[in-house]
Amino acid sequence: MGSFKGHVLPGCFFFIAGIWWTGKHSLWHATRRNKSVGSTRLASRASQRRLETAESAVIVFFSLVGMLAEQFAAGGPRLHLYDFAEKHWEQLHNWQHATMYLFFGLAGMVSLVIHATETAPLALDRLMLALAFFNEGFLFLYHLHGRNMLDIHVHQLLLYAVFGGALVSFLEIFHRGNIVLELLRCALTLLQGSWFWQIGFVLYPPRGPDWDLMDHNNAMFVTMCYSWHLAFAMLVVGVLYCTVSCVVRSRLKRTPPMEMGLLKPRERDPESEDETL
Repeated sequence: MGSFKGHVLPGCFFFIAGIWWTGKHSLWHATRRNKSVGSTRLASRASQRRLETAESAVIVFFSLVGMLAEQFAAGGPRLHLYDFAEKHWEQLHNWQHATMYLFFGLAGMVSLVIHATETAPLALDRLMLALAFFNEGFLFLYHLHGRNMLDIHVHQLLLYAVFGGALVSFLEIFHRGNIVLELLRCALTLLQGSWFWQIGFVLYPPRGPDWDLMDHNNAMFVTMCYSWHLAFAMLVVGVLYCTVSCVVRSRLKRTPPMEMGLLKPRERDPESEDETL
């Protein structure tokens, strides 16, 4: 991760996750608010379980890609943790980043087991996600020893989004389906993604002059820039939520109404009566 590309990779992962979660939670919230046959089927437990299973598999895949990139990309430690000949640790920064991906991979695996087999409590997926975010922040908190002032500052700003995501995910254990908490987690995940990109541009600019890592004015600017990233993340979440809600309402209005009360019990869709996740 000690390169521009090394920060772009997790930035893309988190940004994609934030966009996906925003669309998913907005869709489910909009369908739950519209009590019709079409919306009930969209928000049924069976359809949500299939979607969660696919999402968990993608998270495991992304995490595996991240770990392999940290270990085997150019200059990676290639699974060597300690050099006994030179008597020093091998590229601990890469190992820490691989550990970050490992915990998100574990969260994805637990979620996959939960939604594919229903052998574990449903809330366990949010607990593992909270632990993954917390572990990410824990690693970055002790990742900055001996670095320049601006380098430390941009990573400290990242911690606000990381620990915020951990706290919100933990609260979702007890308030599952709360759209405010879900969208807040989406915004903080988007903020992480865009800020990883920003860190790459500050520390490893692909073009243009290098930043002065000891200039206090640069620290003031990136602090203000962080606020812009937060505003951008909130704007993206708000626009996606409104767009999905409007599309769902317009589609359901065009759907011919069906009098469910006139149907015999055996004619009803059993999935429509399942409790949503």
